[in-house]
Order: sequence, then C-alpha cells, then structure tokens
Amino acid sequence: MPQNNIQMFQIKKQFFKLFGGAVRIYNQQNNLIAYIEQKAFKLKEDIQIFTNESKSQLIMVIRARSILDFGAIYDVWLANGQKVGALRRDFVNSLFRDKWLILDINDNVIGEITEDMPILALARRFLSNLIPQGYDGVVMNQKIFELNQKFNPFVYHADIVVYNPNNPYNFYIALAGCTLLSLIEGRQS
Repeated sequence: MPQNNIQMFQIKKQFFKLFGGAVRIYNQQNNLIAYIEQKAFKLKEDIQIFTNESKSQLIMVIRARSILDFGAIYDVWLANGQKVGALRRDFVNSLFRDKWLILDINDNVIGEITEDMPILALARRFLSNLIPQGYDGVVMNQKIFELNQKFNPFVYHADIVVYNPNNPYNFYIALAGCTLLSLIEGRQS
C-alpha cells in the first residue's frame, strides 16, 4: 500500500490513574491528537474522546448499551450526534482470541477486529500477559487499521496504522476500536 495512503499514531495509557482511565493518542510528530477519558464508577461505559487534555472540543463518544461486559455493544457517536456505527465484543471467541465485530448504524456486521496469531493469544491467556498484543481491523475485506502493542510491563504503549485515513469512517472506527482495545481489553491484564 502506498505510504501516503496510511497514517501512523501512538497510543499511551496513563499508568497512575486510580479511578477511570486516561489514554492519549499522538501523531507522527508527537503532537497530541486525542485525549480519551473513561468515566469512573459508571454502571455503563461512557468513554469521551477530546482533541486535547483541556477537554475543550469533543470528537466522539463511545457508550455501552448495557451494564454487563459479556458481548457488550458499544455505540460510537460523533460530537454532532451522528452515529458512526458500533463495536460488539464477540464474547465466546474472545475467550481464546480477542474478537470484536464492527457494526454499521443499523447493527449489521460489516467487519471485525481480531487479535493476532491464535498461538500468541493462547500464550497470553495461559502463560504470560507480558506478550504484546496485536490487532487488525477489517471492514468489507479491507484492512482499515492495525494496532501493535509494544513490550512494556509498566505502561500500555502501542503503534496504530490507519489505512486510507482520509476516509472519515476508517479514522473514526480505528479511533473507537483502538480506544476500546486499550481500555477494555487492557483491564484483563
């Protein structure tokens, strides 16, 4: 794929945050492009994504439809109230290898986010959670993003590649997917 058809980012999760969660996403020039805050003590997940730490401009909101995490559906909304789609955790398959389904605005499955190699996924679950995770996001048989966690036993850090980032849908689904992977899947460690 041509280099100008991809955009790279880094995602870093705050280490010392007792209640809720904070994640930052940086572009290749190491400029903050998204500050993500997860509300603490909420019965349903309510994740807000802002352009900066002052939280002056909201980009999008990710909200769980239900209280339980098993197979939960997370709706993705832009700041203007437009629904982008949803992400649904495939609970049964995620027991052995993380898998999320990408849904359109009518809840039709149009893609998936899957953890990298099954043997590595099993090793993470049964041997060591120190093995970095990798994920691919695919919509209609086209990869729209990949997330590759870097080895660091203390701080969550990952590289993100978004394919065809000029397509707003690819960018927003990649942003929502990587946010959920960092906050929700990260809790399993």
